[in-house]
Amino acid sequence: MKTITERHQFILQRLKESGSVTIQELSDRMEVSGVTIRKDLKLLEDKSLLFRTRGGGSITNPYAFEKPIDEKALIHAEEKQKIAKTALSLIGQHDSIIISSGTTVFELARSLHPAGKLTVITPAVKVAAELSNRANVEVMQLGGLIRPNSSSVVGSYAEQMLDQLSCGLLFVGVDGIDFDFGLSISNLTETSLNQKMIDAAQTVAVLADCSKFGKRGIGKIGNLDQIHYLITDSGVSAETVRKLEERGVKVMVAG
Repeated sequence: MKTITERHQFILQRLKESGSVTIQELSDRMEVSGVTIRKDLKLLEDKSLLFRTRGGGSITNPYAFEKPIDEKALIHAEEKQKIAKTALSLIGQHDSIIISSGTTVFELARSLHPAGKLTVITPAVKVAAELSNRANVEVMQLGGLIRPNSSSVVGSYAEQMLDQLSCGLLFVGVDGIDFDFGLSISNLTETSLNQKMIDAAQTVAVLADCSKFGKRGIGKIGNLDQIHYLITDSGVSAETVRKLEERGVKVMVAG
């Protein structure tokens, strides 16, 4: 059995090599119990040397934190534009779509110039303003209290409107995509509304750049088996694509 110092050195070396570790892997390699490994991971996290995850540890923070929408718009801006343009191909013959709040789906609204009539339902004030005078687009703005951080409405009024609607296609943005936890966002007050939008749509398309994989926001909005398409950028790993497609998700890589 290795000493505690040797175990910690081994764990940190494995993190440096692969970016993440599992309790089972460490337990097998060092021939110690899972309880011992969990204590080691807790001690290393307390020293800010790693982040504990479900079943292991990671060198990067797996949790997503809310940022103001104007700040988020500057992060991976080029990738978001490419993702939005790729997502346009899904609209096809749909006569109604939902566009959620978020900076990536807002880029979709900016790129949207349909040849035929299209109804867009949205909780996002910026999306509604962008499309309000767009040719061939009819906008249905969901009602409710507007959150300054996201410029999106929340609350029972918007949710009651969605209870009365059925829509062909939802484009939704997320802050986290985790194979165990599912889809999540970083603000709890918008969670229920996002869940309602998923329920109201026949087809669900998630728009997310590759930085969202392996992250978890505070509010879970759905499981991976509830989505049909995931549009992301070329930074996504082949292993992630494989795992998603095994879950029945069609992955579209922009650019």
